[in-house]
Amino acid sequence: MENIEKNGFAAMGLNAILLKAVEAAGMATPKPIQEQAIPAQLAGQDILGIAQTGSGKTAAFSLPILQKILTIGDKRKGKTARALILAPTRELAVQIEETVRMLSKGAHISTALVLGGVSRVAQINKMQGGVDVLIATPGRLTDLVRDNRIDLSETRWLVLDEADRMLDMGFINDVKRIAKGTHRDRQTALFSATMPKEVATLAESLLRNPIRVEVAPQGTTAAEIKQVVHMIPTKQKKQVLSAMLKDATLSSVIVFTRTKHGADAVTRVLEKDGYDVAAIHGNKSQNARQRALNGFKDGSVRVLVATDIAARGIDVVGISHVINFDLPDEPESYVHRIGRTGRNGASGNAITLYDPAEEASKFKAVERVTRMRLPMADSPIDLSSLPARVASNDQRPARREGGNGAPAKKPHRGQGAGKPREARGEKVWSNDGGSPEQKRPFRRNKRKSFGAKAA
Repeated sequence: MENIEKNGFAAMGLNAILLKAVEAAGMATPKPIQEQAIPAQLAGQDILGIAQTGSGKTAAFSLPILQKILTIGDKRKGKTARALILAPTRELAVQIEETVRMLSKGAHISTALVLGGVSRVAQINKMQGGVDVLIATPGRLTDLVRDNRIDLSETRWLVLDEADRMLDMGFINDVKRIAKGTHRDRQTALFSATMPKEVATLAESLLRNPIRVEVAPQGTTAAEIKQVVHMIPTKQKKQVLSAMLKDATLSSVIVFTRTKHGADAVTRVLEKDGYDVAAIHGNKSQNARQRALNGFKDGSVRVLVATDIAARGIDVVGISHVINFDLPDEPESYVHRIGRTGRNGASGNAITLYDPAEEASKFKAVERVTRMRLPMADSPIDLSSLPARVASNDQRPARREGGNGAPAKKPHRGQGAGKPREARGEKVWSNDGGSPEQKRPFRRNKRKSFGAKAA
């Protein structure tokens, strides 16, 4: 108990069980956001927190909630949650739930995770007896509340994490409906990395006389992160990335792409080049995304290729490098992306592959947001030394698809395989003004038209 008493968290009046969990988690001293936010919340005040990613805000809003739940006993009502933490993405929700369980170890606090992409049944069953802390994404929670599977009327603590991202993703109406359904005397905390007008308006509508906590200027990047920019034509970025990864010091790498298609294309190239790689983006199922993230955490996946869905939802120890394969559409995402490395005081590296011909406006926008000139590499990469790449799947023309998105069937042997389609007696579709005989005749689908409703 001697070590616990030396811990700065003890001075805040936290329960001994929580202090033991904090010590076990390796949290020796409170971070600035925790020093400011925890006492205010313990005193019953609403919080408007502005902090860069990796600042320790999950513990800043979780510990006061856990403390208060421990003081009111363990009797819960069915389908209810005493506290609700809303997160914009599934990955961030999973990360928060893991942190809450870690900080409440030994305290008999029940948690539940409600998010899309996985079975509703398990989530509904988990909520039957009620829980202490519910961590959720707005979409799935709205569905279950509407279906009377979850009752928020007993929710007295509400947290909105990454509020700016939540609004960017179009969740503002869901958030307002969810907040309206909670207990009228609730205590609320809203955390955001940036404070655009929309977030400020939302905060004003949800918070009562909040304490404003800001531990870093908006848009600033962590000082521990070494940033460098390489000017690379887009068509050669995959070759450059693959060549970079030959350096063993790039031991745990997140590569950020602008689109889901781009993430898959980069993943295919790196797989072909023999790297342990996985992709994570919105078109992947939740189970696939979690498998990729778990592999990245345990080291079996060296390179994680991700869209901005993962920019704020990944908290993995020891990420050596973040590589911006593309610059983001939203310049603020640059800060969140590179914040995946250099966490908790460790050093980190952020590399940006920048095509001036295509990304100049995005580059300038990032510099405006970060209020700094991004440093160019001392020496340019010798593009002429890169090996020529054989056309990979992402470089070949897309295969013509058949019905329901399936690949078009190839002719059987003996039916003209390998011959031009015209030679096989097939009619060819033409868009160049050819004669009607050259165009594929229109055939009426036997099914109902697209506009007709099913019976």
